[in-house]
Amino acid sequence: MDEELQLPLGSLVAAARVAPAVARRAVQWWLALQGGDATAAQLDAWQRWRAEDAEHERAWQRIEAVSGQLAGIPPPLASAALAAPAGAQRRRAVRLLTALVVAGGSVALLRQAPVWQSWNADASTATGERRSLRLPDGGTLVLNTDSAIKLRYDASARAVQLLRGEVLLQTAPDAQRRPFLVHTADGTARALGTRFIVRQRDGFVQVGVLEGAVELRPAAAHGQARVLQAGEEGSFTRDGLGAAHALDAGAGAWVDGMLVAAHMRLDAFLLELSRHRRGHLACDPALAHLLVSGAYPLADTDRALLALVEALPVELHYLTRFWVTLRPRATKK
Repeated sequence: MDEELQLPLGSLVAAARVAPAVARRAVQWWLALQGGDATAAQLDAWQRWRAEDAEHERAWQRIEAVSGQLAGIPPPLASAALAAPAGAQRRRAVRLLTALVVAGGSVALLRQAPVWQSWNADASTATGERRSLRLPDGGTLVLNTDSAIKLRYDASARAVQLLRGEVLLQTAPDAQRRPFLVHTADGTARALGTRFIVRQRDGFVQVGVLEGAVELRPAAAHGQARVLQAGEEGSFTRDGLGAAHALDAGAGAWVDGMLVAAHMRLDAFLLELSRHRRGHLACDPALAHLLVSGAYPLADTDRALLALVEALPVELHYLTRFWVTLRPRATKK
C-alpha cells in the first residue's frame, strides 16, 4: 500500500459509499477544470460523467462541499497535482486527493499520512536517512530517520514543530531572549539552554536531556510541568507527565550513525533497527527475551543483522529482501 493512503480504516467506513475508482475519476475531473481553459467538449463530457451514475454525482458533490479544504492544500501538493500527467509527483498527489474524497473531505486525516507531512514540512527525512540543519539563530538540529519538522521563528518565540519522528537539538543564545520551544502533538518541550532529544511516539512524547535542562508541559494538563536535568529522560502524553529516569547511555548515538544497546531485549532492539530499514523485521517470540549489547551501524542494517547471528543463537530467514524474521538457530544433527 502506498504510504500516502495509509489512513485510519475506521475513519473511512462512513465514507465508503464513494468507491476509490470513482473518487479518483472525480479528482481527475476537478484537476482538469482548475485551469479555467476547459473546452466545450470537455465540459460536456464532465457533465455526462456526472449524470451517468448517482455515485459519480456524490463524488463530485463531495469535492464541491470541501472545495475550501482542497484549495488549502500545501502549495507543493497543488503544484504537483496540476503538473504534467506523467509526473510521479502528480501521481502521488492524485492518490492523496482521491483519499481525501473517499475520506469525506477530512484534511485532518490526510495530515496523518507521512507523505502529506513531508510535503508540508520545512525539513524531512526518509526511512534510513538522517539530516543536519543550521537553525536561524545559530543553533543546530538533526533529524533522525523518517522525521519531519516545521520551523516557526518570530518576535515572540523560536519554535520547532515536530510533525513525526525524532530530532536532536542544540540551542544557541538568543539576543532577543526568545524562548526555544519544541511543539508536538501531545505538548511542548521548552529548552533551558541545552542539548536534547525529542521523539514523537505513538500517543506520547519522549524527551532526553544531554546538556542543560528542559521543561515539559502536556497540552491538555494545564498547570502541570516538569524540568528534566542533564542525564535525565522523561515523557508526557496530552493529559499528563510520565516518570523521569536516568537517560540511556546510548541515547543520541544515532546522530553518529550507530544504534547502541546495553542488555536490550532482542524484540526491542529489532523494533529500533526497523526504523532505519524498509519492510518487516521481527523475531520468533521464543527469542524475544534474548539480550543484545554493542554498537551497530545504522547505515548498513544487513551488517547489523549478521552481527546478531554471530552473537546470538539465531538465524535469518528472508521471505523477501524486505521481510526478515530471526528464528532459533537450527541444531546440527
